[in-house]
Amino acid sequence: MSLIASDHFRIVVGLGKSGMSLVRFLARQGLPFAVVDTRANPPELATLREQFPQVEVRCGELDVDFLCRASELLVSPGLAVATPALQAAAARGVKLSGDIDLFARYAKAPIIAITGSNAKSTVTTLVGEMAAAAGKKVAVGGNLGTPALDLLDDSIELYVMELSSFQLETTDQLNAEVATCLNISEDHMDRYADLPAYHLAKHRIFRGARQVVVNRDDALSRPLVADQLPCWYFGLGKPDFKRFGLIEENGEKSLGYQFAALLPVRELKIRGAHNQSNALAALALGHAVGLPFEPMLATLKQFAGLPHRCQWVGERNAVSYYDDSKATNVGAALAAIDGLGADIDGKLVLIAGGDGKGADFSALKKPVGQFCRAVMLLGRDAERLADVLGDAAPLIRVKTLEEAVRRATELAEAGDAVLLSPACASLDMFKNFEERGRLFAQAVEGLR
Repeated sequence: MSLIASDHFRIVVGLGKSGMSLVRFLARQGLPFAVVDTRANPPELATLREQFPQVEVRCGELDVDFLCRASELLVSPGLAVATPALQAAAARGVKLSGDIDLFARYAKAPIIAITGSNAKSTVTTLVGEMAAAAGKKVAVGGNLGTPALDLLDDSIELYVMELSSFQLETTDQLNAEVATCLNISEDHMDRYADLPAYHLAKHRIFRGARQVVVNRDDALSRPLVADQLPCWYFGLGKPDFKRFGLIEENGEKSLGYQFAALLPVRELKIRGAHNQSNALAALALGHAVGLPFEPMLATLKQFAGLPHRCQWVGERNAVSYYDDSKATNVGAALAAIDGLGADIDGKLVLIAGGDGKGADFSALKKPVGQFCRAVMLLGRDAERLADVLGDAAPLIRVKTLEEAVRRATELAEAGDAVLLSPACASLDMFKNFEERGRLFAQAVEGLR
């Protein structure tokens, strides 16, 4: 029997960045709520008690009977909906939602919704800048930057949202104007039972979408939607009707739409085939909501990429150094190795390793053999990587990132690139991937 005491009482589950945005939103709306967190001292506890002292907060093991006093649990992305206490509450009639579901209920402007295992931050930022260049009052956030609920404003004309699989687990009807899953590769296998479970979470982004954008180079990105739903395609092949792709004329590649060349690839500041794909995805999303090509192409010519995402950080003795610390999974590392490896004159010296999150590294062996002069291995799963890579390239174990940069520099030749693209999370050695990237850049700066 349900123990729900009120149809209007909610509980925020998790008091991190997203949880605090839920607290602010519910307080603004004058809605009754409480807060719980499995941690004894969650990150925003002091802020909550200072700014909202009247709100009941409980820390520690989740109490199912207390959860069942609510009609709705607003679950933060950091806590899986498969958590037993949450499932027990759901079984007794409590609705499980999240900040993105709540955002979708209140947003009055069209939403561009973007997910994927890789590149979603780059594409989200690009589309946001394109919309601004086209004169739109645009809000950009979600999993990137500002939490979704903090963006709500009746004056906004367009929302561009990056969404993670964790956020989508609690999203029932997003109702985006246009939605895309840029790509699917193994990630967060420590949270999901298998790749199909992760795939299902990602594809919740398409629920209620009015248009979809599909990566024709990634079969897992294609949603099961009604045939009459408008569908736009992007990919690195030659474009066709309603498709974005690459057109080659007189030995020069250009971004193209349908049968027309739009912009020579050489005019992009972001390097590699994977970034050409990102540019095409952004064009498809912008075009779907009616953004003119002129401001979108002008944005592409100026966009230099995001920090820690295949970002050029320096050059020494004709060797370039790239920080791709955001490559916390195999798919992201593959994109960087393939994309940059095919775009430079020399070879790559790869720096990889960290916490592999239970992923299968086997897909790395072939591109490492094709593009890498050597691989520096560090971190918790260095030996797992070594076992998989085998004799694909010379493998060198290192203890620190500084040692990795120094040894890579010794091996690199003119025309090569040293690439930090770990294929692993950073938390075994660093505070986060940003710190890993900063320390890489510092090590490059310190080379003599």
